[in-house]
Amino acid sequence: MANILLAQRGTTPIQLVGEKWVYNFINRQEQLKTRYTRRYNYRRAKCEDSKAIREWFNRVQITIMQYRIAIEDIYNFDETGFAIGLVATARVVTRADYYGKASFIQLGNRE
Repeated sequence: MANILLAQRGTTPIQLVGEKWVYNFINRQEQLKTRYTRRYNYRRAKCEDSKAIREWFNRVQITIMQYRIAIEDIYNFDETGFAIGLVATARVVTRADYYGKASFIQLGNRE
């Protein structure tokens, strides 16, 4: 996707993103920062505030409508999909002003 957007700029010769483009992109964005996740038990996650979760998805829908984002233009940033089963510590992108540890929900044994 990044290569497609870069090609649409019309530069000659056509440029491709470099090996460290994600790292460089995050470093250029003051509002973004990377953090390591911690495992988060599924039972604990079920106790989260469903109203807050619903409000977040409503904000996503409003943003999609406001900026007329086509469904085919919505991508998972790391293109790995959802993690099912046991989860290891991973590096994630979060808001720079977010304090605390990022959490990753562990669904438990999926067998």
